[in-house]
Amino acid sequence: MATITKASEQWASRPADERFTSLDDMLAFKARVRDMALSMNKANRQIEAVPVQGSERALAVVVDGMPTVTTNWAFGQLAQRAGAPGPYLRSLRPDLAADCINYGMAKREVEDVGVYIHRHDESSPVPIMAAVTGPQYGRISDASIIEALIARFGNGRDGDFTVPGEFGEKVAVTKANTTLYASDRDMFVFLADEKNRIEVPDRRNGEPGMLARGFFVQNSEVGSAALSITTFLFDYVCCNRIVWGAADMKNVTIRHTSGAPIRFLEEVAPALELYAHSSAQGIVDGIAAAKAKRLEEVEDFLSERFSRSQAKAIILAHEVDEARPIETIWDAVVGITAYARELPNQDNRVDFERAAGKVMKLAA
Repeated sequence: MATITKASEQWASRPADERFTSLDDMLAFKARVRDMALSMNKANRQIEAVPVQGSERALAVVVDGMPTVTTNWAFGQLAQRAGAPGPYLRSLRPDLAADCINYGMAKREVEDVGVYIHRHDESSPVPIMAAVTGPQYGRISDASIIEALIARFGNGRDGDFTVPGEFGEKVAVTKANTTLYASDRDMFVFLADEKNRIEVPDRRNGEPGMLARGFFVQNSEVGSAALSITTFLFDYVCCNRIVWGAADMKNVTIRHTSGAPIRFLEEVAPALELYAHSSAQGIVDGIAAAKAKRLEEVEDFLSERFSRSQAKAIILAHEVDEARPIETIWDAVVGITAYARELPNQDNRVDFERAAGKVMKLAA
């Protein structure tokens, strides 16, 4: 079984104004941004950086005659398009930074640039440039994703899938323990169904176990991250939002290319519908098949997929966790994830967890 720290990393880093206690509140924030936004393609010659008069630090970006202020993220994207390092430009006086950006943009061939601008609101007297992307960027808005989640799972507080409790016990959702996060750059949602658990016979040491279903959804409509949806089974979530005893992890990622919005509507939204209402029997049957498929030469089986030393370490990890040797496909999966849990590098852990998923499929 694996340990997932992704939600915990979000929990540890998000300020109070990026924390929401329901999907409805998150949607109100993101829909307001979407409804005031303007997305358009402009030639790079129509984009000009100018220093703000009377300010020692402020820099404005004029898009086809319309002045805007940039978010920190959009400024970095603009600097990249101009061929200059963003951190260095931020250290310069506004007039020098503007000259560098304009010089870099002028040297490039004429090309279209995608700009995403939030129009006037109470907090800004001028429009805000939120993103500078390529012209084929296929924006999947955060608000659209949240609307799809609400349609299928409710508000994240009252339905079957909610902000997870602590150690399997339901708790009141507050900004301190929530798993719903959003900023002007991205969004992250973690919901779980801890009421309708899946009984897994012979889960550990001959005893049955009960697993909950959970999923992450992550997106950035300004180019910071692709749309990513990860589903998994798990034992419980602790107070600092670490997921313990995770298994059967599956992930789908959609990059923001021109066809991304259609793929979201045609593929991801129906998959969320299925996950919300489907029976857990398919998962139970898969685990049962993995438990039924016995392995004759365990070390040889693992060595075909890992190095010989890794195979031995996986066998040892299973024996430490389960107090018995590996006998089946399911045992091998448990051993692989137990070994992965001790790896210091997160990328290596993910690689081994994916490998465990491939081994699990051998039982089909």
